[in-house]
Amino acid sequence: MPVVFYVEDEPFLAKVVVDTLEMQGYEVLSFASGKTALANWYKQEFDIAVLDVMLPDMDGFELARKMREEGCQAPVMFLTARSFTADVLKGFEVGATDYLRKPFSMEELMARIQVQLAWVGKQLKQKQEEEDSDRTIQLSTLLFRPKAMQLTKDDETVQLSYKENHILTLLTGNLNQVTDRKQLLLAVWGDDSFFNSRTLDVYIRKLRTHFAGDPGIQLLTLKGKGYLLRTENQ
Repeated sequence: MPVVFYVEDEPFLAKVVVDTLEMQGYEVLSFASGKTALANWYKQEFDIAVLDVMLPDMDGFELARKMREEGCQAPVMFLTARSFTADVLKGFEVGATDYLRKPFSMEELMARIQVQLAWVGKQLKQKQEEEDSDRTIQLSTLLFRPKAMQLTKDDETVQLSYKENHILTLLTGNLNQVTDRKQLLLAVWGDDSFFNSRTLDVYIRKLRTHFAGDPGIQLLTLKGKGYLLRTENQ
């Protein structure tokens, strides 16, 4: 359930926004003042902050600036009746990722929140993929480097083919657990046809050849299920 950190001092508007978000499946942390929001923003994780600019004790720009200084990484959307370009630019300068002028429709607010959350999800996925591609995986006495497509033991390095590397990456992501054969075929080739199934068998044999000199690695075929990559260092 996505969590929205929402700050708005106008009671009627706040109730409409909170009720709408909750009906759409969001959890809402709602505050009516900037100082109260600042004192509470770090107490519970949230996915996006939606801040009114005109608040009674601390405006939304200052609130966002202080939240950013204190480590807030979530997207920040400003809601405001201000329409001057300077105000919009100030919002982005203090860390806004979106800016919605009042009056606004709930449909537009929902759409903008969804876009922001989708963007964050995409960024996190890309970051994880980059981290995964740079990692080195210990397989008994072998080192597997997915980004370089290499298996290394001491000073000897085997350069893997693209398909070998892809298959081994999927298997190492599921060490000591069964990797479903059909899912492996779909991930690597896009379908589980008979031809691709036989081709997979060839690549599995190639990987076993690379592991042959290390008794600490086993790549087992589980009939009717899939494959189990097992290493003694796990």
